Amino acid sequence: MGKIIVIYHSQQYGDTKSLAEALAEGARGAGAEVHLINTNERRVALEEFLSADGVAIGTPDYFSYVAGTVKTFFDDIYLWDQSGKTVKGKPAVLFFSCGGGGKVKQPLESLAQRFFQQKGETVRSDRPITNEAKKKCLALGQELVKNISSRASKK
Repeated sequence: MGKIIVIYHSQQYGDTKSLAEALAEGARGAGAEVHLINTNERRVALEEFLSADGVAIGTPDYFSYVAGTVKTFFDDIYLWDQSGKTVKGKPAVLFFSCGGGGKVKQPLESLAQRFFQQKGETVRSDRPITNEAKKKCLALGQELVKNISSRASKK
């Protein structure tokens, strides 16, 4: 059914990790192979990225912007693109957590649109993470897999 990588930053509270895990559960339930990468622990390797059929990207809202390690991921994609790697066009879904504000949505979507085809609505979750937010992420994971499956059947 395809391979998805869930790329996210999470540390202090684990909120974004909870959302990432719910999204991964939805994608696995829809039949995808899923790999989670916390950018707070390591960077995404080019080979991992290229082998994925779809991408989910999550971040906490840090000063109305994406976490630094998520921005580094976008910088890496830019450099891969500039070096001639085929990195553009994968379907992607987006999610974020915040303690208020929630202004990270605009920069996250703006960065993603340079490289990805966004599917579904960006999921926002205020602290504390609710079951409703987790359900939205679960459904977002399912939607990403459905999009990958329909793309594969058109080839």
